[in-house]
Amino acid sequence: MARVVGARPADILRLGRAMGLDGPPRISPQQQRRSYLTVIRRNWHLLPYEQLLELLGWTADQLAYTLREDDFLFIKLGSLKPQCPPLRWQAPDAAPQARARAMAALLRREFPEGITTAPDPLFGFVERLSRKPSGGGPRRPDAAPELLRFCYSYFALYGDPLLEDAAGPYPDGLLARLAAAGVNGVWLQAVLYKLAPFPWDASISAGWPTRLKNLRALVARAARRGLRVFLYLNEPRAMPVRFFQAHPQLKGVEEGDHATLCTSVPEVQKYLVESVASVCRAVPELGGFFTITASENLTNCWSHGGGARCPRCGQRPPADVIAEVNRLVAEGIRRAGSAARLLVWDWGWDDAWAEQVIRQLPAEAALMSVSEWGLPIERGGVKSAVGEYSISAVGPGPRAQRHWAWARQRGLKTVAKIQAGNTWELSAVPHLPAVANVARHAANLRQAGVEGLMLGWTLGGYPSANLEVVSQALASGAPEAAMQQVAERRFGPELAPAVVAAWQQFSAAFSEFPFHIGVVYSGPQQLGPANLLWETPTGYRATMTGFPYDDLDTWRAIYPAEVLAEQFEKVAEGFERALAELKAAVDAGRAARTPARQQALAEELSAAEAAALHFRSTANQARFVLARRVLLAARSADEARPPLDALERLLRTEIALARRLHDLQRRDSRLGFEASNQYFYVSVDLAEKVLNCHDLLDRWLAAQRARWPAPSPR
Repeated sequence: MARVVGARPADILRLGRAMGLDGPPRISPQQQRRSYLTVIRRNWHLLPYEQLLELLGWTADQLAYTLREDDFLFIKLGSLKPQCPPLRWQAPDAAPQARARAMAALLRREFPEGITTAPDPLFGFVERLSRKPSGGGPRRPDAAPELLRFCYSYFALYGDPLLEDAAGPYPDGLLARLAAAGVNGVWLQAVLYKLAPFPWDASISAGWPTRLKNLRALVARAARRGLRVFLYLNEPRAMPVRFFQAHPQLKGVEEGDHATLCTSVPEVQKYLVESVASVCRAVPELGGFFTITASENLTNCWSHGGGARCPRCGQRPPADVIAEVNRLVAEGIRRAGSAARLLVWDWGWDDAWAEQVIRQLPAEAALMSVSEWGLPIERGGVKSAVGEYSISAVGPGPRAQRHWAWARQRGLKTVAKIQAGNTWELSAVPHLPAVANVARHAANLRQAGVEGLMLGWTLGGYPSANLEVVSQALASGAPEAAMQQVAERRFGPELAPAVVAAWQQFSAAFSEFPFHIGVVYSGPQQLGPANLLWETPTGYRATMTGFPYDDLDTWRAIYPAEVLAEQFEKVAEGFERALAELKAAVDAGRAARTPARQQALAEELSAAEAAALHFRSTANQARFVLARRVLLAARSADEARPPLDALERLLRTEIALARRLHDLQRRDSRLGFEASNQYFYVSVDLAEKVLNCHDLLDRWLAAQRARWPAPSPR
């Protein structure tokens, strides 16, 4: 930090302590390696591009690859880099020193236990989950051995997870815990040119033997726990336009500064087949692949619906091109003589040609569909349909059932993709306690006859009770009994009834979530109390799970603003009631009796309370923007007083929520974390929110009250 701004380390330390910060905390090499997304996000509006590179210690190519390939990071950041002047150190004079002293006094009062040092430091859960469970782990018989149930690592590095074994996505302890939670498969992202030589530019494949070696080791370790490893393929990856200057015959559809490797070209087809085959030969025990052929990434020429612009694919129906890509992957598996499975995910397929794709898929493929997609719902009087990433709505929905029916007509197996642990409805907690919804969904899918479940995208892979209940409900078809059995195993028979009752209450409350993909992606619920408040509109547009700003009109999507606030209040109130009743049961003596059960209970309560804080804060933030609008439009003291009173109440509530969430995160480093985003917030962000609210109270709101004084008493 000092080098970037032209200061000495002592200058930075002196200023931080003058502002009331404790520490600084010791940052281990593992924390530093795992925190690059957190660093990028928290400095995106602060540092210019060159200083950000210096802070990361990266080259421009490294950052460009991360922004493009690390689960759509550039989209999450708003698809733009704010212009920032260089940040340069200047020794503080009297005014900044006085401000620092005032901040320090306030922070000491609000956070007497400190701000940056914590009993459970950031990423502390990685070490805990990586350790082998005591006693070899809680083993139990597989409740549904014939059904695939696979998920993502709770803390894998998304971009290039196989290059460094030291930051392995699946240490033995995590594998053991996932197996104990009923999981029998895991997945991670793969880029073919990172796993096999790229025939047109070998330099971009540097390190592929190391990745394959690490993949072999992972597959072997997972097999010892009864888990299979699957790779996610989104191929062929688009190449920079400059690449095609030397290879014009390969070029397909162009978008921005990239273009497709056209899959109608025999050379590209050969590349796909041989690359898949080489991976399968190198890792003969690989569990399989799943493909997305119409994702946000530009891959084949019809992947974004623009194949008509390609002189070759434009002469072919989209269904033929999409199906062919999957047949090429299947051909690579066959050529290697591999037993790897191929799961073809219909994500992003146009309804107009989905049936024709399914009819042309290879016979050995299984069709995977998002279970809840298209499910009709009504929330707050607003009718709509679920897209994906929902625990608040219980599937399966009509789209998946229609596609599965077509697949079965072909003799293909079927797989459901769900979110079992958490969702983008709220991903900043390791698991959502709406377990009854998850159990009902699993039981419904058992009745629907699917042969497997993908338990989540990059979020929701914590080895929670949610995952275990899915396995149990798939086996029995009885959601209530499944919850009872899992609650007894995890928390003990004395407390199990109270836990199950709480899960049912959480689920009922969560069914009020104002679901729409716009709310899910753009709302402030991921940051919750960490999201700052502003006295005037920022003008920034909310980004996908990145920066919500104060963009209420994007947050609300199809919902009137008042309805959005009311629905989040309903969810928060339901969570708060359920949590209070569960804590009362614990206080009444129905407590877990062993250290393991006590720890499981503490983690369940922590996640539930953090979720309640996020939902309450989201409602508050919507109310804040609405009240701010009324205040800014006020023309008299009578018009200004109601929003002024509301704003003061909201600011004081947000201070309390941020302070409480800070206390929870200090003791539970899982909070605020999600694998593909890393930390949505850290301790100093919550402290900044408290400073932010006090500033608005003491400066802005005080000035507004002076402008609109209350009438003198008579």
